[in-house]
Amino acid sequence: MANKDPVRVGVLFSETGATSTIGHSQLQGSLLAIEEINAAGGLDGRELVPVVYDAQSSPAVYARTAERLIVQDRVNTIFGCYMSSSRKAVLPVVERWNKLLFYPTLYEGFEFSNNIIYTGAAPNQNSVQLAEFMTANFGARVYLVGSDYIYPYESNRIMGELVLQRQHSEKVGERYVPLDANERDFAPIIADIVAKQPDFIFSTVVGNSTAALYRAYAQAGLDPRTMPISSLTTSEAEISQMGADVATGHVTAAPYFQSIQREDNLKCLERLRRRFGDSVPNLCWEAAYFQMHVYANAFRRCGDDEILRIMPHILGSEFDAPQGRIRIDPSNHHTCLYPRIGIANSRGQFTIVREATRPVHPDPYLVTHSLGDWTTTLTTLEL
Repeated sequence: MANKDPVRVGVLFSETGATSTIGHSQLQGSLLAIEEINAAGGLDGRELVPVVYDAQSSPAVYARTAERLIVQDRVNTIFGCYMSSSRKAVLPVVERWNKLLFYPTLYEGFEFSNNIIYTGAAPNQNSVQLAEFMTANFGARVYLVGSDYIYPYESNRIMGELVLQRQHSEKVGERYVPLDANERDFAPIIADIVAKQPDFIFSTVVGNSTAALYRAYAQAGLDPRTMPISSLTTSEAEISQMGADVATGHVTAAPYFQSIQREDNLKCLERLRRRFGDSVPNLCWEAAYFQMHVYANAFRRCGDDEILRIMPHILGSEFDAPQGRIRIDPSNHHTCLYPRIGIANSRGQFTIVREATRPVHPDPYLVTHSLGDWTTTLTTLEL
């Protein structure tokens, strides 16, 4: 008789704490995909059941709860983590127990694990494209601002190296703030920016303090038309916190924006809003959504999610995600994605001004750089 027992998976994101806005959207992306999978007959007739915990934006809680999911809840696969510090905390747990983590967040690269599938952008799928766009349109004197943990330090190092390859380039400043930074924490940094007049600012500030940075910038009377903030971590979710008036004119590079006019994306957004209403879709939401479908399709092919059985069916697999048809690279466990450049507009969305015409192969160690055959989607911006 065929096994009809439910299949349990761990879903581990932050619903509270400094990164809860993104964590909440990642949870919604995961749950929407699970509901779609179950509505389509589940995993060959078996219900897919999420075991959900709030990691509270704490790497220690992430590690402790990942162990609980594996040992007590007996799951083989965990979907979760946002900050790199949380992924680094969970990595030794899944490796020790030989379980699988799907990680739906852009990160700094320079990592590989047999126990992780990376579905967010690697640096060659966002940093390279952002550096090219910013230096070509604004200049190569950059001021780096970040939150005080591993991803901002590494991402700023990468951006600094990319910018310094250009003519007339200079890193004019580099500052870090606590994860719970407020506008007062940014005041001396903004004063330093005013004094040094970089061509652009590169922000790796994450979580709720992102809005504080952009508000401090606006209160200083700085103009994004001449000195914008560029970022990989400022999405529609952060714009919803700071307000469209504060965000307008600033730049983000990502594989996904809500404003992508693909039928797959528009239908998915409709399903999401019908189900949750208050959702703010963003690049991490989209990765959390499509990675669940990648897992489900692989499970159907092998009938199990024990890592040695399911991994060969994950690697090399493809899925029509909202951003386009993605593929899990079998050599490095990262994902082929579509880099885009968006400029925040007055509607709280991003006007896409550059996008790749083909998926860019993930190169987490930045051995080679490719823009992905850029196309200019707009010649006149309507912000």
